[in-house]
Amino acid sequence: MLHSRLRPLPRRHTPLSSSPSAPPPDLHDEDSVEDESPEDLFGAFLPHLFPDDAPHFHGDPGQHLLYSSPRYGTLEIMVPSYPQESGNRSKEAAAGSPRGDGQVSDADKERKLFAHFLWSAAMVIAEGVEKAEHLASEGQLDSDTAMWKAAGENVLELGAGAGLPSVVCALAQASAITITDHPSSPALAGAIAFNIDHNVRKSSSTTDVTIKPHEWGTLDNDPWAVEKKGTFTRIIAADCYWMLSQHENLVSTMKWFLAPGGRVWVVAGFHTGRAIVAGFFETAVNNGLEIERIYERDIISDTEGGKEVRRDWVPEREGEGPENRRRWCVIALLRRKGE
Repeated sequence: MLHSRLRPLPRRHTPLSSSPSAPPPDLHDEDSVEDESPEDLFGAFLPHLFPDDAPHFHGDPGQHLLYSSPRYGTLEIMVPSYPQESGNRSKEAAAGSPRGDGQVSDADKERKLFAHFLWSAAMVIAEGVEKAEHLASEGQLDSDTAMWKAAGENVLELGAGAGLPSVVCALAQASAITITDHPSSPALAGAIAFNIDHNVRKSSSTTDVTIKPHEWGTLDNDPWAVEKKGTFTRIIAADCYWMLSQHENLVSTMKWFLAPGGRVWVVAGFHTGRAIVAGFFETAVNNGLEIERIYERDIISDTEGGKEVRRDWVPEREGEGPENRRRWCVIALLRRKGE
């Protein structure tokens, strides 16, 4: 089960501070470690107890999670913190809910980027890259897994959040990786840098990793985007599709950066409904991309032999509701039309 790879880092005693910019505690101070709380233990087992209700996202803002990689060991992933603001705000503010006066603050707008979670779609890509690297090292890479090959590729991640797929691509010896998120994203305030420094810089990886703020669709006016046009052989886009108004900008950004012969990894859950994901694919096909491969995957169950449970992708599925779509995601490989 994919979700069994993830568990919260045991809680630690931390000094209280009123400053949101206070430095983070030393997460490796053995004297400060507590046992995992009952809440952490219960949360880790929820996907096993209630598989149909397994979440599409994980962690709390600023929390550190342990991701168990069969190939690269245990990775410590920091979830981005959502922006600070004065006053006491409920946890629902993390989802960008309005203030009591009906207005939406800048911090609330930034929360609507939903970077302050680790999304299951990111774990799907990370697992695919790991499998491809393992099978390639054993000389057993098949056509089904080859789509996830990252070694030697120039990788771009869009809407990265915590950046787990980029971390794994770096460990899989991608030639270079550029990790991007919206300029307002809290992920750029330290979480991505921590995840790279803690898991990649200390490894034997020789991958050149860059972190860049980037807003989809701002291409001709961005000197960095102009310089990098058509240079990325793999583009990661994990759960970037809930904003219908951004579909055209996202597609134009993919096409702009995609190198000849390059591919886009698309993974999306159905937490905002199936129709909005289908709308993205329609926009992509109508604007110069084509679907090389597409299917749906059960992110909770595997077969007895450990293989993924899959089914055909359909834009509409009769009788499907929130209660039975949460365990599924769509996986697609996109390329330029005609390549």
